[in-house]
Amino acid sequence: MSRASRRGFRFNPVHLAGWLFADMLLVLALVSMGDRGDPLAATATRPTPGATSLSSPEPTPTPTGPRSVERRPVKIDVRAADGAGDAMVTQLRKKTERYEGRTAAFVITFGHAPETTAGQAYAERVNTALKVAQPDMFRGATTRNFWSGGPAGSADLEIYFFTR
Repeated sequence: MSRASRRGFRFNPVHLAGWLFADMLLVLALVSMGDRGDPLAATATRPTPGATSLSSPEPTPTPTGPRSVERRPVKIDVRAADGAGDAMVTQLRKKTERYEGRTAAFVITFGHAPETTAGQAYAERVNTALKVAQPDMFRGATTRNFWSGGPAGSADLEIYFFTR
């Protein structure tokens, strides 16, 4: 055995300098990101100095910028025997009519069937019928077809709408 292998690795404080620098850089980056304000809140009107309480309040501006998607989905279940036709469209129209005037961002559909391909095919038929039932609501919406075990001829939908 050589003399160098018997001594092993010697600790040198200079080796820690790079890690210390990297950790400090990470902390500064996180503090900097946390210090940023809300860009939409920056457009809000602020009271002018010296304004009296008798002056009329200025109207609150509407937020500008890109639309966002609501965090909580609207969940709908479909229990039709066939995946196409008027019965499916009628059922979907009835279950989504209370959301008229809103625009869907994306829809996740879980088609129930004993096997994967049949469930995804059923989910695709449901999404096609959805666009026929409410064309204005689902125009441009992204749809995704998934499979979930369960009774054939049924599906669960999660609809994520744009914020108002």
